[in-house]
Amino acid sequence: MRRRYPPRGRVEEPYKVNGKITAREVRVVGEGIEQGVFPLAKALEMAKNEGLDLVEISAKATPPVCKIIDYSKFKYDQKKKQKEIKAKAAKTVMKEIRFGPNTDDHDFEFKLKHAINFLKEGAKVKAYVHFKGRTIVYKERGEILLLKFAQALEEYAKVEQLPKLEGKRMFLFLAPKQQKK
Repeated sequence: MRRRYPPRGRVEEPYKVNGKITAREVRVVGEGIEQGVFPLAKALEMAKNEGLDLVEISAKATPPVCKIIDYSKFKYDQKKKQKEIKAKAAKTVMKEIRFGPNTDDHDFEFKLKHAINFLKEGAKVKAYVHFKGRTIVYKERGEILLLKFAQALEEYAKVEQLPKLEGKRMFLFLAPKQQKK
C-alpha cells in the first residue's frame, strides 16, 4: 500500500472558514452585524448576505466564536502583525573581549573603554581570560581580573554569569543595564 503525504506547497489554514466550520451553533460577532448565538446555517446566510466570510476565531469556546469578515483581508492583517512583532524583537549582539592572565593596567583600561561602548550600544559582553600553556596555574589571577572588570563596569552592566573556567578559558558574561527614560 502506498503512503500518502500531504501536498508540499499548501499550508494548512489556521482558521476554519465558511463550509469548513463543523459546530451546530455559533456565536456571531462582527461590525454592524446582529450579534448572538445562531445555528450554523443562519450564520452562513448572514455572512453571504453581507458578501463576507464566516471565520471561526475561537474554536474552544462554547459555542465557538465566529466573526463575519473578509477573510483575505483578515489574513493579510495577521501577516502584517506578525512581521511587525518580528521586526520589533530585539536582536542581541554578543561582543567578546579577550584577556591574558598577565594583562597590564593600560590594556585593561583600553579594553574597559571598548566594553563600555559595547554596553552603551546595547550589546552583551563576553569577557574571557585565555590561559596559554603553563599560565593555567594562574587561575586565581584570571578570576581576579574578570571580577575587577565586572566591578569597573558596575554602572553600565549587570553580571549574567560569574567567572567560570571551561577548558583553557575563564568566562564572564555581562548584559547592559536598562537605561532610565
